[in-house]
Amino acid sequence: MGGCFSDLEGGKQAVGVGFRSHQNQNQNQNPYPNQQHQGDNNNGAHNDAVDFFFKTKGFQPMFTQVELSFSASNLLDLDITSKSDPMVVVYEKKQNGKLQELGRTEVIMNNLNPEWIEKITVAFQFEIVQPLEFHVYDVDSKYHGITTKTLNLKDQDFLGQASCTLSEIVTKHSRSITLNLQNKTRHGGSRNLGALTIRAEETVASKIAIEMILRCSHLDNKDIFSKSDPFLRISRVVESGGSVPICKTEVINNNLNPTWRPVTLSSRQFGSKENPLLIECFDFNSSGDHVLIGKLRSSIADLERLNKERTGTNLFIPSTHHRKEEKMLKGQLFVDQYCEKEQFSFIDYVSSGFELNFMVAVDFTASNGNPRYSDSLHYIDVSGQLNSYQRAIMEVGEVIQFYDSDRKFPAWGFGGSTAGVVSHCFNLNGTPRDSEVVGVEGIMDAYATALHNVTLSGPTLFGPVINTAAEMAAKSLASHNGTKYYVLLIITDGVVTDLQETINALVKASDLPLSVLIVGVGGADFTNMEVLDADNGRRLEGSSGRIATRDIVQFVPMREVQRGSISVVQALLEELPGQFLSFMLSRDIKPLTSQQVPH
Repeated sequence: MGGCFSDLEGGKQAVGVGFRSHQNQNQNQNPYPNQQHQGDNNNGAHNDAVDFFFKTKGFQPMFTQVELSFSASNLLDLDITSKSDPMVVVYEKKQNGKLQELGRTEVIMNNLNPEWIEKITVAFQFEIVQPLEFHVYDVDSKYHGITTKTLNLKDQDFLGQASCTLSEIVTKHSRSITLNLQNKTRHGGSRNLGALTIRAEETVASKIAIEMILRCSHLDNKDIFSKSDPFLRISRVVESGGSVPICKTEVINNNLNPTWRPVTLSSRQFGSKENPLLIECFDFNSSGDHVLIGKLRSSIADLERLNKERTGTNLFIPSTHHRKEEKMLKGQLFVDQYCEKEQFSFIDYVSSGFELNFMVAVDFTASNGNPRYSDSLHYIDVSGQLNSYQRAIMEVGEVIQFYDSDRKFPAWGFGGSTAGVVSHCFNLNGTPRDSEVVGVEGIMDAYATALHNVTLSGPTLFGPVINTAAEMAAKSLASHNGTKYYVLLIITDGVVTDLQETINALVKASDLPLSVLIVGVGGADFTNMEVLDADNGRRLEGSSGRIATRDIVQFVPMREVQRGSISVVQALLEELPGQFLSFMLSRDIKPLTSQQVPH
């Protein structure tokens, strides 16, 4: 995701090394110009679900997908003790003059000359003039851990803006344009606000993906009192001679012989196997002034050869005496694992018969307030205005039920007292054996009824609900061959009490076809909840030392969504297709063939 990582630990996380679902690319043109998106809160935002729906109706898109990448130079430095933490926000200017947001890059820490890795995918339509605006912000470090898409831009410092049409970029010989940044009155004045370079490249349709484990040995030490903290940045070299960053690994602290986590690159990122790549190894510095340890030119084909021959290749560094010459270093790069796989899309799976099964768990702890009073988070307004619990159920459920054929959803409550006994996983419909209700309407009805029959209590425990959902996912995996993927929505007003037990349950469930979406409602301090959402690049670790095989959690505080320009469903489901794909890849599960699809 386009995670905000202007904090120290966040700046050490990997970017662009795994699955990037098309749904995460914020392609906000409607590719079906004669069709209206019903119930669309994002002004016609492109996503896989909408595409799949229209294609099943016989409509085909009339556009070419292009990826926009960004770099900047000489940005304003608005921070006192460090440099700015810049992020780019891309807009399309509509015919009525209003700006429609297309997407946001990641935040780069302490850098006035950033090269962003996250790309924004845009549907280029030849017959339409598509004016674009690019706004650059300095993101305040106190917003670390918050998804960039939920950031309220009014809380960030404005660094400058620029504008052009999409056709101006794609018709350039280099397919890139450099624009001087201006202030909001569209004049730079006497102050130099820096420049923004935008590059456009048509997306590659190939499904080939490469998974590698990269390792370095005998790196030069750039630190005085400790060892270097190395990370790799991989860039694709383009025809003009420049390079476009496509991924960076996580930082490994205090290590001159690092082995990084597996890197998965799609052909959309590297182009062809012969396309030249620039691989740079840096020593991480919290100031943003990362020190180059060494670099080399290579290609996917070269890296495959290194793996087959079990040999390394030397890093180089520019000579201090002759700039055009390079000095060979002792440090080497190795490819310990190389695997070529077919990278299927989310649509490939759901169109072949895979399903998403929705489950929901509602917080019935006393901190929600008495449901009879209007200040309660559980208060049901007779006028029909939805409370935060109802809103989350409706918005998420309406999307996911599209992918569930029987529309039977398990629904639970936790932290409430039934028949004088506090339960941390009780059936919302009040029946002792069957937790399922029919449709989103069934969840809403069961929730409203439970408010009359359940006494609010506590504490806030997630472990029992997650374990119950995991048991269902495990049974399904054995009986349905991985064609069913479960999505558990937990809605809560407070910080989880059993944090370590919850982490243990999530680590155990990370091997299963399950994602957990958590919505925080009300005014509680949810800072400690961020640890459950591994957006900082660190996977959860159980009390036994076991590490989660993948990130399965997305946490969103409702108030952050309400302050920003993104809907609940967008914020929650942003990572879901990628989590779905990461599970299918880990189990080597492929979409069903026409012969396998049940009739």
